[in-house]
Amino acid sequence: PPVLSCDDNYGRKLVIFSSCLMPPSHQLNHHHLLQYLMYTLDQYVESDYTVVYFHHGLRSNNKPSLHWLRNAYREFDRKYKKNLKALYVVHPTNFIRIIWNIFQPLISHKFGKKLTYVNYLAELRDHLSWDQLIIPPDVLRHDERLRAAQKGGPHPSSKTPPPRPPLPTQQFGVSLQYIVEKNQGVMIPPVMSQTVSYLKDKGLQTEGIFRRSARVQLIKDVQKLYNQGKPVVFEQYGDIHVPAVILKTFLRELPEPLLTFPLYHQIQDIVRVESSLRVTTCKSILESLPEHNYMVLKYLLCFLNMVSQQSIVNKMSPSNLACVFGVNLSWPSQGSVSLTSLTPLNIFTEILIEHYHTVFSSRCPQAEVLP
Repeated sequence: PPVLSCDDNYGRKLVIFSSCLMPPSHQLNHHHLLQYLMYTLDQYVESDYTVVYFHHGLRSNNKPSLHWLRNAYREFDRKYKKNLKALYVVHPTNFIRIIWNIFQPLISHKFGKKLTYVNYLAELRDHLSWDQLIIPPDVLRHDERLRAAQKGGPHPSSKTPPPRPPLPTQQFGVSLQYIVEKNQGVMIPPVMSQTVSYLKDKGLQTEGIFRRSARVQLIKDVQKLYNQGKPVVFEQYGDIHVPAVILKTFLRELPEPLLTFPLYHQIQDIVRVESSLRVTTCKSILESLPEHNYMVLKYLLCFLNMVSQQSIVNKMSPSNLACVFGVNLSWPSQGSVSLTSLTPLNIFTEILIEHYHTVFSSRCPQAEVLP
């Protein structure tokens, strides 16, 4: 089954599992499936992460045995459970609820509180980056049927109301160009300059900076203040992870990624380039970035390079930072970043951080700002 990755709305890695893509049991080695799941999660468990499980499509011919489920739960030791912050079970059936009750004695109260049943896909919008979510067509059709059958519910063809036009002070979910125009030509978006400035002063020594999430309500409150043009004082939140999550959230909510859609496939091809030529290749790829994107990217990468310089204390090497920031700097115009696309994206981002001075040496924009 394809397991996909992107970020949720709170800066946590998101892993998606779709039952409808599971082959029949006689064609599937369940031991290999468990190894595959553990291999996938191993890439994320050091950071806070979220799992979305699309239950529709699990049938008698592809359903794993209770014995396998029990073993799987035991295999996923504390390492996997500790940093799992939320488990969304989409389109639950009685089977799921029965299984949950059977496993209740094995499941800790703390783990149980992480489970959320999601009856309709629309309920996921509050939690996830909807546009980056790859939902199998079978699941979409099933959701339409459920909504059509819901008494007095919306008709399957009913559309989400059009989004309201952004406020003049809007900072999240609007283009870099929009922010420049509404902020007297300031080239570095205020959210970025303020979070980077605060983290540079207070966060460089924080172990695991950018790997942890913050309280969901706090993040929503800070976003609202920014979008309304009100001042944000990070000091009052008493949590260094708040500005860190806000910075990642800002990047992820840009309508087009900072590295732009046209560069996505060039970035993916970095794995085909001989190792000794990769730094030069990254440098030439950045040459084709629009001037404004280049300036903002250089500002961000200058800061991430500073963070990596303190990795003995903060444990955030260029590689660790790349795992966190890669998916927030580039994604395809359609759908999400698949697991196979993640490797080149992380390699590319790691080079930008580690070889910052070389990669960004050729272009010096006139209005350049650095942290």
